Amino acid sequence: MARIGVATFRQHEFRVVTNVVNLIGKTRLPGDAMVRIGVSSMRIADVLRGKGAEVATVGPDSTVTDLLAELARHNVGALVVADGGEVVGIVSERDIVRRLAERGADLLAVPVSDIMTTSVVTCGPDDSVDSLAATMTERRIRHMPVVADGELAGIVSIGDVVKSRISQLETDRDQLQSYISQG
Repeated sequence: MARIGVATFRQHEFRVVTNVVNLIGKTRLPGDAMVRIGVSSMRIADVLRGKGAEVATVGPDSTVTDLLAELARHNVGALVVADGGEVVGIVSERDIVRRLAERGADLLAVPVSDIMTTSVVTCGPDDSVDSLAATMTERRIRHMPVVADGELAGIVSIGDVVKSRISQLETDRDQLQSYISQG
C-alpha cells in the first residue's frame, strides 16, 4: 500500500468533499439520503476485519534489541508490551529514537519496561473511526491498541484510519453519483 502524507490526504479529502457538495448543490436529495451521505458509520471492528487482528507484542523484560528485531520482523512502527495477556505498555519507533538520543547505544541492552509508555490509550472495537481519528489527532498518537473485554483485540495505526476515511469518502461519492444518475 502506498503511503501518503497528511497534507496529501487532506487535499484528496477536500476534493472528494467538494465534489460531494457540488453534487448535492445540483440535486435535491430526500432526507434519508442526506442522513446516509457523509456520516461515517465505520467502526474499529470494520478496520480490524480489513487488516486482520494480529498484534505483534513484546514482553516487558525483553531488551530493546529484541524489540527492534520484532519491529523489523513484523514491519510495524510500534509494539504493544504485554505481560500475561495484559497490555502494560506500548513502544514506538519514535520512542526508541528519542531514548537513543538521550542514552546512546547502551539503550539496546535495557529492558523494554524502561522505555515503554505505560499510560496506554486504547479504544474498543465498537468505537467509531471518526472518534478515533479525533483522539489520535488531539493526543498525537500514531498507534492505538484495541481492547475488547479486557483482552488485546488488535492495533490501529493512523495509516489505517486514513485508509478507512478515504474508503468511506469514496463510497459516499459513489453513492451520490449513483443516486444522481438514476434520478
